[in-house]
Amino acid sequence: MVERFFFTRQIGGLGSIQPTTLLSGPPCCGKTSLLFQFAINCTSESVGNVVFICNKRRLENKPPFLSHGVDPSSDALQHIQIKYVDDDEGIKKFFAAFHLHDNFPVAVIIDDFGDFFSDRNCQQRYSNARGRDLAMVRTLALCWDAIAHANKKLQPKASCNLLVADTHQGDSPRLLFIYKRWIQCIFTIQGDGSGSYILKNSCISGNRQENMTIAKYSIALQHLALEEIVEQQKNQEVT
Repeated sequence: MVERFFFTRQIGGLGSIQPTTLLSGPPCCGKTSLLFQFAINCTSESVGNVVFICNKRRLENKPPFLSHGVDPSSDALQHIQIKYVDDDEGIKKFFAAFHLHDNFPVAVIIDDFGDFFSDRNCQQRYSNARGRDLAMVRTLALCWDAIAHANKKLQPKASCNLLVADTHQGDSPRLLFIYKRWIQCIFTIQGDGSGSYILKNSCISGNRQENMTIAKYSIALQHLALEEIVEQQKNQEVT
């Protein structure tokens, strides 16, 4: 549900979230701000913790903008645990020890997932020209397994969800063929040509795409601003 990325009273419960989700969009479209609002919504509803995995330098250079109406001193922000990693090895170490946790977070969010994988390092590590693809597949498999383990322990009373963000150029995620193996729901962002952005929710069910919910938003005056949310039928063009 696209509502989960915004400050709105009409968001569904945590049960409406798919266990694994991808948010993909072009550079400078507010992905980190959307991720942060998603984290705030999760902690507000469950009073549980969210782990936000990111690169420290990138987060400090481009901090997230809060939505209008969100209090910077809100208790929900205290339940977002920032974990800094430098590369894919840091992500793998975190998830390799996930089964040792006594208490699982309600969500784990990874910002700029693809940027943690260096072409050169991955090629050298696997002695393969497609080393980066191999590294991403293995890391996603580890993430999926860790989240599945947590949900086996938590359900039916609670759940743990994984939200991964990546950057793409063009109309679709650059490594969609990799993500589709491990991700159940994909959100994509496109500019509308007037300074705003369109967020689409397209859940995957086999080879079939379900109806989508469209959110139009903008980044204005250092705030994440939701403009409108509409339902789109299959094969309907966005105007």
